[in-house]
Amino acid sequence: MRKKLLKNRSVRVKMTLMLIIIMTSVILLSVLINLTMLKTYYTVKEKKTIKESYYQIQKVFQKDTVRKNDVDEIAKTYNYRVLISDGSGTIVYSSEGEKSLMYKSLWNILNENLDKISNQIKKQGYAVMTNTNKSMGTSINLMGYLDGDYTVIISTPMESIKTSARLSGQFTMYVGLILIICGAVAMYLYSRQFTKPIEDMAKAANQMSHLDFDVKVPTGSDDELGRLGNSINELSSKLELTISELKTANNELQKDIEQKVQIDEMRKEFLSHVSHELKTPIALIQGYSEGLKDNILDDEESKEFYCDVIADEAKKMNRMVQKLLTLNQIEFGNNQVNMERFDITEMIRNMVESSKILVEKQEVKIIFDEPETHVWADEFMIEEVVNNYLSNARNHVTDGGIIKVSYCRHGNDVRIKVFNTGDHIPQEDIDKLWVKFYKVDKARTREYGGSGIGLSIVKAIMDAHKQPFGVYNTAEGVAFWFCLKKAPKEETDVQENENDTGSME
Repeated sequence: MRKKLLKNRSVRVKMTLMLIIIMTSVILLSVLINLTMLKTYYTVKEKKTIKESYYQIQKVFQKDTVRKNDVDEIAKTYNYRVLISDGSGTIVYSSEGEKSLMYKSLWNILNENLDKISNQIKKQGYAVMTNTNKSMGTSINLMGYLDGDYTVIISTPMESIKTSARLSGQFTMYVGLILIICGAVAMYLYSRQFTKPIEDMAKAANQMSHLDFDVKVPTGSDDELGRLGNSINELSSKLELTISELKTANNELQKDIEQKVQIDEMRKEFLSHVSHELKTPIALIQGYSEGLKDNILDDEESKEFYCDVIADEAKKMNRMVQKLLTLNQIEFGNNQVNMERFDITEMIRNMVESSKILVEKQEVKIIFDEPETHVWADEFMIEEVVNNYLSNARNHVTDGGIIKVSYCRHGNDVRIKVFNTGDHIPQEDIDKLWVKFYKVDKARTREYGGSGIGLSIVKAIMDAHKQPFGVYNTAEGVAFWFCLKKAPKEETDVQENENDTGSME
């Protein structure tokens, strides 16, 4: 019953109900004790008091003389009925008069219990008994002897005791009811001080269960609730830190898994493309080498041609493998970007001079006329980018055409452009140029020994530098470009800029 009553109740209500139950039980127990034991207690107490009054009467009683005033005072003090008689039965003192109801009733009681009274008197000098009759009801009576032959009878009715016990029980019940109501109201109001911290802790725990650790429990006290609140706050902080570490570890693990998947995919792609690209040169080398081995050629000129084909295909294979290794190192981060300041104009000028020799037969004009320009980048990587752009331009420029390298400056950025006259790149193929082994014109690519890797290397290098790059068609041909951060011209300018930056910080 109690469990059913308290089920699904708030702590505040439960505390109030428990107080009501406890107080009600205590009050009911008090009333029950009053009704069952108070009468007995009063009776025992009254018998003891009536004995005390008897001893007091003995003190004030003198032989042959009754000090009526003193006896009256004792009777009034205890509210007792007192009757004193001499040896002949003559009443010498009565608190209610000689002809009173007590006078007649007491003598009747004495006569009825004479044997019992006599035995008690012989033992202790007096006798105390509880008697009931129609005229006096239930009463406590004492009979004893005074000096000489005088007899004293003291009596007090039991009705007052019964009334006192009943009134006490009623009073206890009424006071208890008032206390229950007042206590319940006080407990309901005061219990807020205890339930509020508990509610805050419950709210915090609920938010923690949803991985929200921003909420904190107010801890103003140093009691058990305050220490519990501190423990919850500490637990919240530790859980937040632990979950953060777990998320970090999970993200790193996810990256490792993704990287592993990427590596596997790239490995499969690498093997597929390499096997495809090497198939033709290997077949050529195998065929021509077997022809030489079988001595199917009679003249030296044919043998020399066979040897040149084998050597040429071997060179193509070597270049492709080298480019693949370079691309692999850049994509997997093994080749870290080493940022430095260098003169890109000087680097491009040397590469342009080398390219002029390669395009002499095509009567191609290479133009480069730019002033000294310093940039921030990895010099060796950027050299690879320029080399691939120039190589691509040489392979696709029209005979008698133009290859032009130029700069375009935008604030702190330098945009390097490599232009060549020739056929346009189909619009649908522009975004695919940077994919490994992709070739727009496979026949032409095969003609100059291209592998479709050069532009993939460009993409990997520029991604490593976090710089933009691209290609677009012009009216006369095609232009490839990339951007780098511009650096001060003089080394002293670099130092001054660093000093200025330091002072600003």
